[in-house]
Amino acid sequence: MMNRFSHSVLVLALLLACNQPETTMEVDQQTDVPTFGDDVAFLKEHTDLVLLSDETGEVQVAVSPEMQGRVLTSTASGTDGLGFGWINRAVIASSVRQEHINVFGGEDRFWLGPEGGQYSIYFQEGDPFDLDHWYVPAAIDWDPWPVVEQEMGSVSFEKSMQLQNYSGTDFELQVNREVRLVGRALIHEHLGLETDPSVKVVAFETINTVTNTGEAAWTRAGGLLSVWILGMYNPSPATTIVVPYAAGSEEERGPIVNAGYFGNVPLDRLAVDDDAVFFKGDGEYRSKIGLSKYRSMPTFGSYDDINHVLTLVQYTAPEGAADYVNSMWELQENPYSGDVINSYNDGPPAPGVAPLGPFYELETSSPAMALEPGASHTHVHRTFHLQGDEGALDVVAVAVLGKSIAEIRSAFAQ
Repeated sequence: MMNRFSHSVLVLALLLACNQPETTMEVDQQTDVPTFGDDVAFLKEHTDLVLLSDETGEVQVAVSPEMQGRVLTSTASGTDGLGFGWINRAVIASSVRQEHINVFGGEDRFWLGPEGGQYSIYFQEGDPFDLDHWYVPAAIDWDPWPVVEQEMGSVSFEKSMQLQNYSGTDFELQVNREVRLVGRALIHEHLGLETDPSVKVVAFETINTVTNTGEAAWTRAGGLLSVWILGMYNPSPATTIVVPYAAGSEEERGPIVNAGYFGNVPLDRLAVDDDAVFFKGDGEYRSKIGLSKYRSMPTFGSYDDINHVLTLVQYTAPEGAADYVNSMWELQENPYSGDVINSYNDGPPAPGVAPLGPFYELETSSPAMALEPGASHTHVHRTFHLQGDEGALDVVAVAVLGKSIAEIRSAFAQ
């Protein structure tokens, strides 16, 4: 049986699918990913674009100030290389604002949590937790974010906003967001090893700082916000998400994985061994998983066995952080027991209905931010895409994820 959150998101998916142009209603297996050059040419027709680049021009990242400073897509091999981020061409081309959410896509977008519950910023006080009353705040969904500084390898944004949560608590805040390329030397430092020179790599990080610009402190009793970064990527029939987890008994650390967002995930799509969770990222079945603060590790990712792409995500997890917001669409008994890491796999929301993408997501959240006036919290979300020879990628996968390419490939072997 689906909970209220699952049912509402299913209805949302149906509504969005029906409201999009006809091109989004065609079900098509995305084994041929558009090139980065294709993506950029399309995007330049519809939005202002900031292109970050290294000196060679091989490493590039496309960022949109009009779409809240989100990273739309990136490449490790220049314009002819793969575009790693999923972009919703139909919605972007339409230039029509959707009522509840604008699903532009992009492999790093800034949101705020919680989504549901008595401290939600997506519902107004007293409204029922259903689709008709759910709205993504314009500041993180539609409004442009002004550029305050731009260089060859970085761009910075600043956005002020006023929000009110379901319990009537008002928030005044400023968000400073920097998108920055990560060079090869720093890549090696962050991953803890040197990559083979033959491997093509693009890496970038977003530094997301939220400042309480109001006169009142943000408290647990009134509700807290969190930084929520979501990355949407092109799927393939052979993409597997790999999430290492912290060992320990359920009595000590709780369940290994929360797989109940959209009902139970079938066993042929979710596997758990002694130290990692495997989850299909093929864009063929709508499902979602999450890991709590007691299970989350600093790095997780995915492997596309068709295009030989290893994607890794890192994030800041302050030691001793106690509270993470809960986004369930209901009045909650435990509003600060949410997940730190999430992964979503898109798919048809109902028989005969096309998926929104398809795409898959890798997501991270900051702790709940209890900020005094003038105080700030920074959440860093870092993305790596490595493409090349399987043997060279295997070295990285084993060192960083604790799993070989062969183990990842066989996670769902028949």
